[in-house]
Amino acid sequence: MQTPEPLGGTRPTSRDVARTAGVSQATVSLVLGDKWRGRVSERTAEAVREAARTLGYRPNLAARNLRLGRTRTALLVVPALTNEFFAHVYTGAAAAAARHGFGVVLYPSPDGLGPARDPFASAQAALDGVIASSMATDALEAFRGSDLPLVMLDSDPADPGAAAHVNLDVADGMRRVTEHLLELGHRRFLHLASAAPSWTFDVRAATLAHALRGAEVRTVRSPLNVADAWETARLALAAPGPRPTAVICDDDILAVGVCKAARRLGLRVPEDLSVTGFDDMALATVVEPELTTVRLPAEEFGRRGMEALLAVLAGDPPPPYTLPVTLAARGSSGPVPAS
Repeated sequence: MQTPEPLGGTRPTSRDVARTAGVSQATVSLVLGDKWRGRVSERTAEAVREAARTLGYRPNLAARNLRLGRTRTALLVVPALTNEFFAHVYTGAAAAAARHGFGVVLYPSPDGLGPARDPFASAQAALDGVIASSMATDALEAFRGSDLPLVMLDSDPADPGAAAHVNLDVADGMRRVTEHLLELGHRRFLHLASAAPSWTFDVRAATLAHALRGAEVRTVRSPLNVADAWETARLALAAPGPRPTAVICDDDILAVGVCKAARRLGLRVPEDLSVTGFDDMALATVVEPELTTVRLPAEEFGRRGMEALLAVLAGDPPPPYTLPVTLAARGSSGPVPAS
């Protein structure tokens, strides 16, 4: 690669990048427009990218967008901005988008449930596509009737209204939790389920019911916040009859509420009561004991979602994809109490 020449304070052009990389302007256009595969070598593409970085070159996106008829903007719709999981989803999506000259606008649906209203006066003119993460079943009607491609994350793969689906293997995550607790000897369970009407929580409930068939299971529902989870768990744990020895929660936030309720009732975790969560947020390792939970690759999830949308926009819709999850076994789960 040639040494870049001083540009005298002027903004570097594609011609400058081509001269620095020792290639033609057409090659620069192919590489920076992400259309180089099968046309130039990986080595040449990297030389062009390195020249652009060295020179501080930024393509004229306004002119390019006029030619393409696109805004190079995607909308990421999430149930809430207060949940750490969706912050990581956004981080992954935005990083993938930036590599292709796209931006991502983050938009929460009202009250975390929906329906999500069109956030712009004319969404079709302002956006190239929509990515929706973990949304309630009927929360996206405003977008389904538009010409915008819709990529669904953590949603029913049989939904015909989406151009692409990317999911987390939440069923396997719940199976891992139940197997872990059964191996510890637990047979009386409380399922603290999310009150949000969402496919992902329906899958968790169905998987849990199947995995624990023959065991004693009681299900109660709570909104996704610590205060409601605490009160719901307190009432369930103090109810007449044999107390559950393990509480399986749909989310780490719910699990923290359970741990708080257990302490107020004089129960030790995990000696008297095992508690498990789902998501593996930072919260899971802040509490003591640390939460046994299902680790979800949130950033990769967002990245895959954005890549799926880019593929749809390029006319090559990807097949449904499911990301694996793992169990993080920590101090909040232990053997069933001897008594």
